[in-house]
Amino acid sequence: MTVSYKELLAQREALEQAIAQARKNEISNAVTKVRELVAEYGLTAQDVFPGRTAKSGATKAASKVAAKYRDSATGQTWTGRGKAPKWIEGKDRTPFVIG
Repeated sequence: MTVSYKELLAQREALEQAIAQARKNEISNAVTKVRELVAEYGLTAQDVFPGRTAKSGATKAASKVAAKYRDSATGQTWTGRGKAPKWIEGKDRTPFVIG
């Protein structure tokens, strides 16, 4: 016995609704279980997600890089990253290295 196209579409719609409802129920159960564990053990967001900040959930900000080169004439410094400044551009960098 063959099933018509419209019947198959109706079955698919019913199945998609059943899948969405099952997912919603399982997520609800999982969240409840997680909240119970957090309460039972006194866990914090930092315990569960180390390396994230509590507010944004983002990882820590990039640290500042120490200067690698210094122009003795002006005192200007450069980390050695990005485009070279005019005072060192095209020159041998050895004399400018910060010891």
